Amino acid sequence: MKHTVLRLTAIAAVCAGWPLAAMAEDIRDPMNVVVVSGTRAEHTSFDLPAAIDVVDAAQIGDTQLRVNASEALVAVPGIVVRNRENYAQDLQISSRGFGTRSAFGVRGVRLVADGIPATMPDGQGQAATFNLDLAERIEVLRGPFSALYGNHSGGVVQLFTRAPTDKPTIEASFAGGSYGQRKFDTNASGRSGGIGYLLDASRFETDGYRDHSAATRKQAYAKLVVKPSSTSRLVLTASGLRQDDTQDPLGVTWATYQRDPRAGEIDTTDTQTPQRTLADRYDTRKSIDHQQFGATYEQRFGDDDRLQVTAYGGNRRVIQYQSFSRGFQAPSSHSGGVIDFDRDFYGVDANWRAVRQVAGGTMRATAGLELARSKDARQGFENFVGDTFGVKGNLRRDEQNEVTSVDPYVQVEWERDRWVLSGGVRHSRVDFDVEDRYLSNGDDSGGTDFRHTTPLVGVLYKVSPTLNVYASAARGFETPTMNESFYSGTGGGFNFALEPAIGTHLEAGVKAMVANGVRVNAAVFQVKTKDELVVDASSGGRTSYRNAGATLRQGGELSVDAELGAGWNARLALSMLHAVYDEAFGAVPKGSRLPGLPKSSFYGEFGWREAAGRYGAALETIANSKVYAEDSNTATPAPGYAIVNARVQASQQLGGWKLRQFARLNNLFDRDYVGSVIVGDTNRRYYEAAPGRNWILGVSAQYQFR
Repeated sequence: MKHTVLRLTAIAAVCAGWPLAAMAEDIRDPMNVVVVSGTRAEHTSFDLPAAIDVVDAAQIGDTQLRVNASEALVAVPGIVVRNRENYAQDLQISSRGFGTRSAFGVRGVRLVADGIPATMPDGQGQAATFNLDLAERIEVLRGPFSALYGNHSGGVVQLFTRAPTDKPTIEASFAGGSYGQRKFDTNASGRSGGIGYLLDASRFETDGYRDHSAATRKQAYAKLVVKPSSTSRLVLTASGLRQDDTQDPLGVTWATYQRDPRAGEIDTTDTQTPQRTLADRYDTRKSIDHQQFGATYEQRFGDDDRLQVTAYGGNRRVIQYQSFSRGFQAPSSHSGGVIDFDRDFYGVDANWRAVRQVAGGTMRATAGLELARSKDARQGFENFVGDTFGVKGNLRRDEQNEVTSVDPYVQVEWERDRWVLSGGVRHSRVDFDVEDRYLSNGDDSGGTDFRHTTPLVGVLYKVSPTLNVYASAARGFETPTMNESFYSGTGGGFNFALEPAIGTHLEAGVKAMVANGVRVNAAVFQVKTKDELVVDASSGGRTSYRNAGATLRQGGELSVDAELGAGWNARLALSMLHAVYDEAFGAVPKGSRLPGLPKSSFYGEFGWREAAGRYGAALETIANSKVYAEDSNTATPAPGYAIVNARVQASQQLGGWKLRQFARLNNLFDRDYVGSVIVGDTNRRYYEAAPGRNWILGVSAQYQFR
């Protein structure tokens, strides 16, 4: 009991800002959590002058469906992940307020899986391509250091799959839950003939919580690890994602949400079927077929120097049916209500890392060049034939779109005694090129290019073996994506006038081991951005953008991980964010809150696990403050909420078999709340409801051959 009180007192001391160095006699060494984000080489996160958190395999997979990254990232401060309950539009991920404007997919945050970008060269990413079944860890980097990853502003989310096992292992798992959720996964791992292999295939189905939100997702992943020599390694990866006719429930107005959170918005123009929803009338849906491969070769020279080359390529095919009325299909409309594109993408990243003794300290330097390109064959069609909606009609768009990025970068770290100095610079060039082949509504061919240099400086001081303080600063760079450039206002053509957003990032933080098993990270930050990219108009799945004036983001983050003894543990993540327009634009006054962002977010967990790890249970609390849905802050904001989840788990070892079971009860008190908002929707259909009380049960069986 005495030790527990000491640990809890230590946590309170940090929150109150008390000196920590004097407690050294009661503290053990910091946890040696190793990360590669930030420096591109193995580095203890405790000694990195950046805000970075690691979500381990147990947090990702032990008591979750392993379908959405939101399941794992909810416990990371500074990150807000909105599950739209809409598998046609993917998750909405924001980092320190960057990314919420995205109408679909992930923008403002760079996604990487096993060193292969899951973000296209224009900055648009897809979290659905992450394979969570094989994940060993997810690293989440926020703040200035993310500037060294190029065209984005908020952060970097990197997933790493586990290494192949030495002995052959096979595993099968099944999980099911409310609203017809069911998932089956099987994987195999081992080594044969000097080649390590990791294979996985899964199928997920759901009837959907909201009306017209059913989905089926199939995923596959393969990883081969070869060691051509004692100083080299080659990793080959291949993955696939397929979703056929994934239903899109669309957003709803506040009145509809209050009437029935699960209901769709009624199509008031449908006189023949008065109560039919827009989603049903237009059969809004999306089909995705995504495949990619990658290869990473690493050659070491001596103990420290290293050459690494990563190459990748893939194809993404999407067909999407949107909800536009006949009136919006006028001749001036640019593309129609059906999007059909076929994208090829590829890239390479080559870098050299050297370690030398300089000026009495150790210098680690990395220099590299990253090239990426995507090429779309894009068509658009009317989404009706005669009086039938939700079918492919006349051609309205036909073009070739290309995006190319070229990014050289250099990063240096120098460490001596208690000081760690970091610096880096990256020069980004992103070129857009459009060849319009549908000329009856005018020729929208053209192109534009964006160039910017993003410098970074950081310093860390080791106050004691258990306390580090740091500060860092950088310039961020964020271009519009190709999708954000497609329309200039409702129904207009390409918007080549959009400018990139440029931000100045500042951060200061503390990392400390407060007591045995208690680690605390705290950071404060400020980001000033000019030419912020904001939603201009959004309707039925089509969104146009514009540049606003200056914005200001200021905030703080606190995370605490504590082992309290006797199997008890606790985790806390708290984020505060003041994000406002620092200049008026249009009808938006200065001081208006940026939409889609809660002012405060909280995650708390209190759990217990039996010493041998055979049994465990925990309670989780998730809370967010209210969120505005549009720039002027005049529409009804999505109210703040707090929910409680409960989970239990068990495992047994029977010879070569390892059996696992888990159960979750989410939203224990059955709260109604808005899970996400569609920012700036012209028809005020902003709101996307989250599920009420729901359950998940899962079992798995793993066998390891002797």
